[in-house]
Amino acid sequence: MALTGRTALCAALGAVLVGLLLPSWTGVLVVEIPLLMAILCDLALAAPVNQLRFTRSGDTSVRLGEHAYVNVLVANPTRRTARLQVRDAWPPSSWAEGSAEAASRHRVGIDSGEQRMLTTVLHPTRRGDRHSERITVRSSGPLGLAARQGSHSVPWTVRVLPAFNSRKHLPAKLARLRELDGRTSILTRGEGTEFDSLRDYIPGDDTRSIDWRATARQSTVAVRTWRPERDRHILVVLDTGRTSAGRVGDAPRLDTAMDAALLLATLASRAGDRIDLLAYDRAPRATVKGRAAHEVLPAFVSAMAPIEPALVESDTRALASTALRMARHQSLLILLTGLETSPVENGLLPVLPLLTERHTVLVASIADPLISEMAGSRGDVDAVYRAAAAARTQLERKQTADRLRRHGVVVVDALPSELAPALADTYLALKSTGRL
Repeated sequence: MALTGRTALCAALGAVLVGLLLPSWTGVLVVEIPLLMAILCDLALAAPVNQLRFTRSGDTSVRLGEHAYVNVLVANPTRRTARLQVRDAWPPSSWAEGSAEAASRHRVGIDSGEQRMLTTVLHPTRRGDRHSERITVRSSGPLGLAARQGSHSVPWTVRVLPAFNSRKHLPAKLARLRELDGRTSILTRGEGTEFDSLRDYIPGDDTRSIDWRATARQSTVAVRTWRPERDRHILVVLDTGRTSAGRVGDAPRLDTAMDAALLLATLASRAGDRIDLLAYDRAPRATVKGRAAHEVLPAFVSAMAPIEPALVESDTRALASTALRMARHQSLLILLTGLETSPVENGLLPVLPLLTERHTVLVASIADPLISEMAGSRGDVDAVYRAAAAARTQLERKQTADRLRRHGVVVVDALPSELAPALADTYLALKSTGRL
């Protein structure tokens, strides 16, 4: 049972009347007994909440930053009109801060034998699965003094997928890929390219691409077109250990790494390459392997959605072992991890010979824009000390990256907003020079 604000108001007015007109126990009884009887009558006339029927429908997935619509069909099989307040409870991260109360509560009146559809609009602020188990309902009586209250178990799950903000870079990268494939008049010739087809000579073409035998058989000059080799294997490895939990800007490092991996997966699948995924800290958190080109992006998105950073040091040796099992033939291994000195020296460097012996290894890391901002500050003594600390941090990252390069590793170290396009550009550069 629950009492409403109207009941409190009536009780307050009754107390005023008792104090002014009948300041005695008799006055209290005269005022409060009718109010109590009205409350009991109102409670008896309220529709029973345990007989109401709730059915869910709606979205089961949504991209981070977008809205999801979850419907609740409320049926009233009782003989009384149901005056309901419904609370559809979800985790706090299902809405923007401060909007949960307005978004999760509904008022509705349902006549006997009828049903109504309620829609809860979610606007998640974090990736992962959002679960709602219970719906709390309060059924008020006709006087609005008292209400019956209860809960119903109506489970529903909405999976919040990565935002994939870097997809805005995809048209430019696909245009560059078409250039590499020889589908425009700008041709690229590298040691890893393969013959594609013949076409008529266009002014500006490289004269070394002229096919003299084909030209002799026809009346026009024919040139060979070249394209980078296809069907290369790429393995993207997400380090989900403690370094991925650090926030850079408004999001964890892991989310930025996922965004870069999604752009690369889309680009590589369009380029005809095979791309797999491994997320690992001390155990595999997600794997995607052997998907067709049109299945790659949905598989990556679905696998990444529930992953959260683990606050443990990653087992780099086990990670390398698992990666080598997934990439048994020559591949491009892309490791999205940090460039902090200690984890690289103690974890990654000892296993690098195992990885670089057969594969091309690329390490992509996210630079903190706050470090760059601190390095340029000179306002006061504290700012100078912060600038010195930031400069030292930058120097250590550069030294770590140089050590990796001396071991034959390609290193991409970029700010969060630049990591995805930088990684895609590096992939295209490796592909154009035949290093995949």
